[in-house]
This record gives sequence, structure tokens and C-alpha cells, in this order.
Amino acid sequence: MVVVGAGMAGVQTAVALREQGFKGPVTVIGAEPHQPYDRPPLSKAVLLGTAEGSAFDVDFESLGVELRLGCEVRALRPAARELDTEHGVVTYDVLVLATGAEPVTLPGAEGVPGVHLLRTLDDAARLRPVLARQHDIVVVGAGWIGAEFATAAREAGCAVTVVEAADHPLAGALPAEVTAPMAGWYADAGIALRTRARVDRVEPGAVLLADGTRLPAGAVVVGIGARPATAWLAGSGVGLGAHGEVLADDRLRTSVPDVYAVGDCASFPSARYGERLLVHHWDNALQGPRTVAADILGETPAVYDPVPYFWSEQFGRFVQYAGHHTAADRPVWRGDPAGPSWTVCWLGEGRLVALLAVGRPRDLAQGRRLIEAGRIMDAEALADPSRPLKNATAD
Repeated sequence: MVVVGAGMAGVQTAVALREQGFKGPVTVIGAEPHQPYDRPPLSKAVLLGTAEGSAFDVDFESLGVELRLGCEVRALRPAARELDTEHGVVTYDVLVLATGAEPVTLPGAEGVPGVHLLRTLDDAARLRPVLARQHDIVVVGAGWIGAEFATAAREAGCAVTVVEAADHPLAGALPAEVTAPMAGWYADAGIALRTRARVDRVEPGAVLLADGTRLPAGAVVVGIGARPATAWLAGSGVGLGAHGEVLADDRLRTSVPDVYAVGDCASFPSARYGERLLVHHWDNALQGPRTVAADILGETPAVYDPVPYFWSEQFGRFVQYAGHHTAADRPVWRGDPAGPSWTVCWLGEGRLVALLAVGRPRDLAQGRRLIEAGRIMDAEALADPSRPLKNATAD
């Protein structure tokens, strides 16, 4: 058993295999030299220096899992059941692809001094002294990672400007009417948010916008999205989608026999939402490995069709999201979006299909269960923030 990728999805695949009774050899190959680690703390505790790292609490030796770290996998040859790596050929009987995603770079900014990404432990280590020196910082992209980094930079005492090409923050994730109150969070934190702002070029010490504005920048942090890290699979016969993701089935099997894909690098068909989902979030990397392990061991796993879930800590707020709202036909608001806590629920044919909860973790927990159950909701009762979500059903 060989797992390519030593992030959450890869590590949890190895753990799930052992927990479900697999006795054979398990090898996890990781491109980074560090002990496998969790990524969410990178934009928080690790970045601010309140934690040195975020290594997983997994005893690989006692599990009988071999780690091959600092080893980049370069090609897959399924007919021979072989991987080409920088340290030689690795053979497999069953292979799990868990290579995650890699950040999208800003065209023309590669190699410019002072330009950073935030995806790896090394990225966070390079950024820590930048925050300590309290540089003027420009963040390109007002997505989840941009907001989290901006929060940490302000906490460290930096002057921060966030530039976003779209007309509202989180444009790739949420509709404008939902993110409208979030735009005010930047100003409240003392951060300048510039929307409809396209970067023309980056030069040492400055970011130049398409409208001619020159923003001083002791450092630039790029957070404009991520794409599946699958370029090495070219020519392997593994089916890839429009975004470069591995096209897995409802048990996370790929188009190649005995090859699975899990986590950020793979999409899967969702019967619940009637479309294929590509989920770049921690919970998907945690849940999918259990399905993979069960299928490998010849059990009959439940179809993999989770309710997607993620969270973000930004500007002193705990933001949680569950579900998939793009097919919804109406949003229902619970609470005042100008206040510290509120929720947006999305209904599709009367059923709760997604919700975003700001400072309302009980709404999220109850809502996630209601989505899983496919419950019909009473929209009027749902709009009452004093009423528990579980008591706002119509059936």
C-alpha cells in the first residue's frame, strides 16, 4: 500500500487502513522534509510564533507506517504499478493519491523579492520575521486565506492593505449580499480593503494596480486560490477534470484500477447536490480516507457524499459553513448581519442545503444534521434567531 502525499488526507488514509485492519506494508511518501503536519495553524499560531509547528499526533512507528519524506513523486506508470520518484522507483499494489493542492501564483510576481505564499510550514517560517518587523503588507486576494493572514498581520502590528479583483470579498465562495457585512470587518480591524482592484505588476517594495495606484509594500502575500497538485499525473491515464482534479467515483476510486484519490486533489459525484464537488477543505481530507480504506479492504463502504464543512477564524469571528448553496433557490437570514452573530440559511425546494454561521456554532451543528437528513424547513420559523434550527422544521 503506497500513499502519495503526507498531509491530512494521506496521513488519515494510513491511519484508517490500520484502524480497519489492514496488516500489509503501508508507505506514505511526502515531498516536504518535515514530519507530517496540519495546515490550519499555519495562518494562526505558527505564523504568529505562538507555536513552533503543527505536527500530527500520530505514532507512525507503532502503526507500522513507513514515511519517505523529502521525496517528490514525478510520474505514475499504472501498467507496471510503479512510481518514479526523485529517489528511484517505488512499486505498489494499491495506490492512494493524496497530493492536495498548490497555491496559484500571481503572474509576473515569481522571483520578486518580498513576495510570499502561505501554504507550507516553510512559507509560515519565512513570514514570521516579516510580521515581527511590522512591515507594510499588501495581501492580494480577499478569500479565506487572505482574510486569515490579514487578521494575523494586524494582530502583529502591521499596516495591511488587501486588494481584490472582484467587487466583494470571498467572491469565489459566497454571493455579494452575504459578504457585504464581512467587508466592514476589514475596516473595523484597521485594514484597507480595495475591491475591483487588479494588480498590474509587483516590484520590490510596491504593488502597482491597473488604475495607476502605487501601494508601498515591505512584503506581498498572494492568496488567490489553489489548484490540485496533479501535474505529475500527465500521461498516466488517470482521468482529470477541468480544474486538474482527479475524477474519483462515489467510493473515491479513479479511472485506473487499484488507484484511489482523496482530499484536495480529487472531486467526487454528489447525489445530494446533483453535481461533482471539488472541496478544498480540512474536513474533506479527514472524512474521505475512511471510505478509501473500507473499499480497499473489500468492505462495502457507504457512498462518499458528505455535507462539505469548513471554518475560518478572522477578525475576531468564528465563521463556519456547511453544505453547498449554488443550487439553492432562496436565502433566509437569522439575526442582524451588523451584529456579532448571525446565520444565513439556503433552501432548495424547501430543504436546507447550506448555511453560513458567524458566531453561532449551535446553528452550524444542528444545521449540518438537518442537511444530512434532507429535512423540509419552515422558512418563517427559520428566520427567528431565538428559535433553535432543529425546531424550525416543517415535517
